[in-house]
Amino acid sequence: MTKGDIAKQNFLSGLNCAQAVALAFLEELKLSETEIKKLSIGFGGGLARQRLTCGAVSGMALVLSFVLSNGNDKLEIYKIIQCACDEFKSELGSLVCDDLLKGVETQKGLIPEERTAEYYKKRPCADICKIAGDITEKYLKNSKTL
Repeated sequence: MTKGDIAKQNFLSGLNCAQAVALAFLEELKLSETEIKKLSIGFGGGLARQRLTCGAVSGMALVLSFVLSNGNDKLEIYKIIQCACDEFKSELGSLVCDDLLKGVETQKGLIPEERTAEYYKKRPCADICKIAGDITEKYLKNSKTL
């Protein structure tokens, strides 16, 4: 099972997109499940349901930053994250939640929609989490060659 598969399952279990991707890397982050959920919760729904940058992309950036950065290597981490984002955008066409959900009737606002079978059926979010998880895994594996 890939990290993308885990991220997809995490989303389908009720986590938001950012949490789903970040929590797929529980072992690599060396944080507790609760800490990861808390760090990433605000990025779901395109930054607190504002439909801005996709939460799966934010989860990807969070993991890559935390695992690969020493906290002072801004340019190197920016390069890695930009490359990962380019790959995501190449595959899906955008980094923006609103664009990725185009054509899907969604309720805007503060309160998330209830997670039902119909909710999961109409949204691409679970598959988007898989893509973000797989890209993140690839960059972590290849980090020694960057």
